[in-house]
Amino acid sequence: MRPSRFPAFLLGLIIGLIIVPITVYCYFRYGYAPVATGAAAMPFEKTFARMGLHARMDKEYPRNPPIQGTEENYTAGAHIYREHCAVCHGVAGQPITSVAKGMYPRPPQLLDPRHMVTDDPPGESYWKVSNGIRMTGMPSFHESLSDTQMWQVSLLLANADKLPASANLILAQPLPVDQAAAGSTTAGNVRR
Repeated sequence: MRPSRFPAFLLGLIIGLIIVPITVYCYFRYGYAPVATGAAAMPFEKTFARMGLHARMDKEYPRNPPIQGTEENYTAGAHIYREHCAVCHGVAGQPITSVAKGMYPRPPQLLDPRHMVTDDPPGESYWKVSNGIRMTGMPSFHESLSDTQMWQVSLLLANADKLPASANLILAQPLPVDQAAAGSTTAGNVRR
């Protein structure tokens, strides 16, 4: 009669349940986790982050905007975007800002046709603007913008490929951040 393998299996399972969490804890506790913006992503980091974000967003984002996509709302959204979003997400036809270059993950350049979110419902952008996204640099604007302002910028992004000329004119202006950076690139002006 063959001895049962169940006790050995059970012992292996128990050891595995103890060793894996201890190993993960030590990985983070003793500084092996890649936390710098220039470090490579952890295994499965993007997969798990994207999965969690989309599951939560799909469950919570508002389906019906309470305001309409009017020229007035698009121009208001353009002003809000320039003031609060452009430093990370850029404006069309201008290089990526130095702030965005230093972020991980890199923020999408939302007015670049390759990265526009015009295929997303406005409520998805509203959810991101209102709640922010952990560990990405995307802040929550729930405390600093009104509901109407968050909807205005969300509608702007959802319709970025078909905005009225008045909104495009606002978005085409050079960013003050880039103007300031251009004037302080000499070695004597760089702050260390």
